[in-house]
Order: sequence, then structure tokens, then C-alpha cells
Amino acid sequence: MPIASLAGLYDVPTKQLNRQVRRNIKRFPADFMFQLARDEYNSLRCHFGTIKKGSHSKYLPFAFTDYGILMLSSVLNSDRAVEMNIAIMRVFIHLKEIISNHKELANRLEQLEQRMERKDDEVQAIFQAIHDLMEPPMPKRKPKIGFHS
Repeated sequence: MPIASLAGLYDVPTKQLNRQVRRNIKRFPADFMFQLARDEYNSLRCHFGTIKKGSHSKYLPFAFTDYGILMLSSVLNSDRAVEMNIAIMRVFIHLKEIISNHKELANRLEQLEQRMERKDDEVQAIFQAIHDLMEPPMPKRKPKIGFHS
């Protein structure tokens, strides 16, 4: 995502966004952000014919991954960035609750299964089917292509 678009998303000037990134550079490891190389930047300038030499920054632009975009919400101080940071925290809390509910359901199923162990084989088959549905499917093995001796 272009840095000007990110600045607009967080409702801050591009200059402020760049300044905050440089001041908090330890928060942006290589898998969060990187700076474009000169040839990459020139390639972009050729790709978009409307970019004129001298009309943009003399510094190479940053490129952010999805993690970097999320980290920006914690280093920027605009109202919009604070709102986005709070929303992100709420999503993580909600995901944690979903995961804990899944574990609780699995524990209850285990307890019920232990009580029903002495019942007939049909009930055991139902439990086995439920366990099979809870496990992710195994990837299918593809046959090898080519001549086999």
C-alpha cells in the first residue's frame, strides 16, 4: 500500500508518518516493513506515467506488510490511529475467547465420552465421527509424475 494512502487511512500527513516510523524503527523489523531499492522505485516511476521527476520525495519510500500496517496504528498518535488500534485489540480478545470456548467444548466432549464409554458401539462411532470432523483434513498425496522403475 502506498505510504500516502496509509497516511490518509490513519489521518496523518505523510511527513509525520515517515517521521514516526524512523523514530520507532525498532518496532518495524524486516517482516513488517522494508524500504524500496532505487531500481524498484524507478520501476514504479516508469509504471505510473503520472509521476514526474522532482515532484515526489527524494527519499526512497517504505513498503509495509500487513503486520507493519497494524504496527503503524500503535506508533501514530492521531484519533483515527487510536481508534484502529483499539479495534485491533478488540478483535484479538474476541479471537482468544473463541479459542478458549473451543477448548472448553473439547473438554466437555471428552468428559461425556468417558461417561459413555460403557455404552454400545454406535455411540462410540458418533464420537469418532465428531472427533474426525474437529481435526483438519490431511492433505491428499499426489502421485509422482514420470517414469518409475
